[in-house]
Amino acid sequence: MKLHELASTEGSRSKSFRVGRGVGSGNGKTSGKGQKGQNSRSGGGTRLGFEGGQLPIYRRIPKHGFTNANRVEFAIVNVSSLNRFEDGTIVTPALLVESGLVRKEYDGIKVLGNGEITKKLTVQANKFSKSAIEAIEKAGGKVEVI
Repeated sequence: MKLHELASTEGSRSKSFRVGRGVGSGNGKTSGKGQKGQNSRSGGGTRLGFEGGQLPIYRRIPKHGFTNANRVEFAIVNVSSLNRFEDGTIVTPALLVESGLVRKEYDGIKVLGNGEITKKLTVQANKFSKSAIEAIEKAGGKVEVI
């Protein structure tokens, strides 16, 4: 089969019905819109979401809160989970993603001081908590802010 041989299935596409083409067509004169009224007029009908004058649902539902467009979201890593690396390893954000500790980098990586670290590591991240810095340096490692 070639691109120029493609054709739609029989009966899947029908011509649009042309209204207002004489009384004999069955849809002449008023073009199937009845006599008078809002929907018979050009541009007639109601807007999207109109509920006949009842307060629409998009106005009935309470709206509150605020979404900060400039929010910075960090991927979080606890100090205790860094024990899986060998002594002397330079732990980078790419290594954290590769090892599966972090699923996605988001806007950066923040290391928190939850748990204990026993390995001597050089940890590179965007942010560190004070307790994380203390724990890493206590274990003999280094902290590098990138």
